[in-house]
Amino acid sequence: MTSDGREPVIVPSNSHRNGQMTRYTNADFADDDSVNSVQLNEGISSSTTHIRYHAGTTVWKMRSPLEKVLLLLVGVLLFVIFILAIILHITEHRLRDTKFMIPFESNHQGPCLNSTCVHIANNILEAMDVTADPCEDFYAYSCNGWVKANPIPDAKTTWGTFMKLEQQNQLVVKRVLEQPIETLKSKAEQKAKMYYESCLDVNDTVETLGAQPMLDLLIKLGGWNITDSGFNITTWTLQNITQTIQNKFNIGGLFSYAVGEDDRNSTRHVLQIDQSGLTLPTRDNYLNKTKEHVKVLEAYKEYMTKVGILLGGEPNSTRKHMEDIVEFETKLANITTPNELRRDEEKLYNLMTIAELQEKAPFIDWRKFFENAMRLVNKKITSKEPVVVYAPEYLKNLTVLIKKYNQTDEGKIILNNYMVWQTVRVFTVCLSKAFRDAYKGLRTALMGSDGAEEPQWRYCIQDTNSVLGFAIGAIFVREVFHQDSKIQAEEMINNVRNAFKKNFKNLKWMDEDTRKVAIAKADAISDMIGYPEFVKDVNQLDERFENLSVRSDTYFQNNIQILFYNLRKNLEKINEPVNKTTWSMPPSTVNAYYTPTKNQMVFPAGILQSPFYEPSFPESLNYGGMGVVMGHELTHGFDDQGRQFDKFGNLNHWWKNKTIEKFKQRTKCVVDQYNKYQINGKNINGNQTLGENIADNGGLKAAYHAYLDLMKDKAEPQTLPGIPLNHRQLFFVAFAQVWCSTVTKEATNLQIEKDSHSPAQYRVIGALTNLKEFSQEFGCPIGSRMNPRNKCEVW
Repeated sequence: MTSDGREPVIVPSNSHRNGQMTRYTNADFADDDSVNSVQLNEGISSSTTHIRYHAGTTVWKMRSPLEKVLLLLVGVLLFVIFILAIILHITEHRLRDTKFMIPFESNHQGPCLNSTCVHIANNILEAMDVTADPCEDFYAYSCNGWVKANPIPDAKTTWGTFMKLEQQNQLVVKRVLEQPIETLKSKAEQKAKMYYESCLDVNDTVETLGAQPMLDLLIKLGGWNITDSGFNITTWTLQNITQTIQNKFNIGGLFSYAVGEDDRNSTRHVLQIDQSGLTLPTRDNYLNKTKEHVKVLEAYKEYMTKVGILLGGEPNSTRKHMEDIVEFETKLANITTPNELRRDEEKLYNLMTIAELQEKAPFIDWRKFFENAMRLVNKKITSKEPVVVYAPEYLKNLTVLIKKYNQTDEGKIILNNYMVWQTVRVFTVCLSKAFRDAYKGLRTALMGSDGAEEPQWRYCIQDTNSVLGFAIGAIFVREVFHQDSKIQAEEMINNVRNAFKKNFKNLKWMDEDTRKVAIAKADAISDMIGYPEFVKDVNQLDERFENLSVRSDTYFQNNIQILFYNLRKNLEKINEPVNKTTWSMPPSTVNAYYTPTKNQMVFPAGILQSPFYEPSFPESLNYGGMGVVMGHELTHGFDDQGRQFDKFGNLNHWWKNKTIEKFKQRTKCVVDQYNKYQINGKNINGNQTLGENIADNGGLKAAYHAYLDLMKDKAEPQTLPGIPLNHRQLFFVAFAQVWCSTVTKEATNLQIEKDSHSPAQYRVIGALTNLKEFSQEFGCPIGSRMNPRNKCEVW
């Protein structure tokens, strides 16, 4: 989450594509660390010590030199034994009364005592809480220590392993971007530096210009009734304002559109339209009248009003106009379908021509709209052009809503105010501090922190990565990524894939024909590791950003240029073949993803680092960390949405109907399981998180069995010092500690409402309770919390 307002939570993003571009995490999770210490009491009074001292000195004088040497050696030996006894006492104290002391087969080599093993063991132990029972709460057992030692920083709303690694990556990039521009390797990297400097406002132009860039933009938009910017109701049309903000400034309004892979023919690009238009992150923020949601809605109105006044609006009239906008957005929320009900890809997919779309949703002239867009790339479009509509019912209801507002001048003013507001709110982050500060109250209401303590450079690195991510990726790969990691990751992926496929024979619910095509799909999943090759080629990298103009003293204009550049790049793909090797995520990102239409999983260089992966780590830790990430993305190809796409990436009915029914029965078990988990008095939405929960469960199982297969003919590795766990047990600790995290109450509540991922602790608990091998390793009795009698198994 960023400090200045450009946060995912206030950017409308209702496209079903967000469900497909499934991610391993939100990147905002936390860690934890505290092992109990103990005070040692020798139990000897000062008088006793005094007597012993004198007795010793009297006898000492009577000893021969040889006796004195021998006595000194005995004394040193006793002292060493004493110190070892203290160490053992501390260790036993830490481990007493816990399931931690689980016997395992030793290779009789003793623990590994080199510096790497000691360092790893120390980190693991510090994160644990060995007084917690691993069979009751494995997350607490693995992470309570980390949580106690890692409170959320003042500027953050969440804190955890992902974010800590992200901040380390930011430091690498910062060091390079702050070097002289002539030292950078490419024009693309130089553009990244200039954009970074414009964000930092090194020339003080942002503060000097104040509101002026936005005031100039309002005139180009045709004016805003809230300010004195030339709005004329007699010449205004919804068609014109929609084309202006969508096709000139690439900002969503009443709907979103893009050019993307056709779900049923993934070799071609096609126009796609989806529902959109809500500024706040969820429908509940508008429709649910609980105290929390009312607080957010009031903070939103206050934020809007402050921005309007900063742009010259009169306070009372500005507040009234903003309330009208919120009322309109509330009506949009009423006709917006919740994401949890948008998981059936076949029902979402509605292919029609532009002419057919015009009949269903005639609130604008669609052919005229798309002709206006395609002029940017010199391409023709006709009324017969195919378009995939993911929300036909929404567009139908939107037509009715727009018709009511379009009947009066007052209604038209509200529509224009709403459309212009969608543009204003996107660009306020590019204005002076007063505009950025206006957002703090809403951020606090939504997330529990106003982000005031976040250093501006961190926000600017993150911002630069979001707009010039592959230029940043070139820097990151050059500075820290090792080619060996790419090779070893490829081997790990293949091992996890083989374990995943091997398990198919154990799935009694799957018929033989479906099993064969499922294996074929698993084999066909391509994997992209580290970075796309073009980032290492200066000419290719420069060519990618050749048409993007960036200056170090025009942050507002830079953002306009970037939005327009991205729009053109997207529109250029219309009627062009699909390149299935393209990346959607910059190389420095601490994340991973799977794309169904490409049948491709991607693991950027940013996540191929400790604690997920480190060449010096034991394989148990690498497979518990990065191996599970790989298994997670692999399983997304077979979750409730991914399984609808065949090995070629096409939406296709390729399963037998009986197998589909049995699959749905098993997914219902997962929905019911996660529905019961509760945080802050709120239940997780099992439908909304189903795909990620299936991936968490399947990924954990595949990675664990890949590790067992890897070690099958090998001797048990040396244990880690001070940790009486075998490496099979350490695999599960490593998995859990990836998710150690602390989160504000507000951010947790928002995650439950909006996110497709379950909260961190239940990503650990939910997956482990369904894996019988975990309970076997830790000796958890049947009926304990971590070993329930009834388990859910899909893959």
